[in-house]
Formats: sequence, structure tokens, C-alpha cells
Amino acid sequence: MKNSKLLSYSLLHALGVLAYVLAISWFLSNIEKIFNNGKPDNFLAPAVMLILLVISATITGTLVLGRPILLYLENQKAEAIKMLSYTVGWLAIIAMIILVGIAALK
Repeated sequence: MKNSKLLSYSLLHALGVLAYVLAISWFLSNIEKIFNNGKPDNFLAPAVMLILLVISATITGTLVLGRPILLYLENQKAEAIKMLSYTVGWLAIIAMIILVGIAALK
């Protein structure tokens, strides 16, 4: 697989992680409005949060590791390592952009 294709796929996967994280962040910041409605906390809230953690780990793990694992299993080990490195690199760049944006807002 060409480097440009690996870069494109890794960027799409990193943007998928970003979109998922933003959706979960919105959900968590609005969870009280969505579920509480002035009622006392429910004992199921911790269970829901743990299930959400497992689902989140699965989704983000699949987005970050899925294609590199497939490439590795297809005996394209160098491409697998590049793809994983590119995806983590894109995520680091996205995190830096967000941090700079937060700092600029203060």
C-alpha cells in the first residue's frame, strides 16, 4: 500500500476517533439534563458508565488498531507499523490543536 493511501486512511481513522470522542464528550456534559430530570441519582449510573467505557475502548481500539492488525495479518508488517504510527501521529496533532485552541480561548 502506498504511503499516501496509508496517510489518508490514518487521517480518516483519527478523525473518526475525534468524532466519537466529541460525541461522547457532548453526551457526558449533557447527561444530567438527559437522564436526571430532577430525580435523585440512580444506582445504575455507574454500570452505564462502565459499559460506556467498554464500548468506547472497543470503538476507538478498532479505529486505531483495526486496519494495522489486518495489514499485519496479511504479512504487510511494515505498512501495519506505518499505519499505526500515522494514526497515533494524527491523534497527537489533533490533541495539540485542541490544546492550543483551549489555551487561545482563555
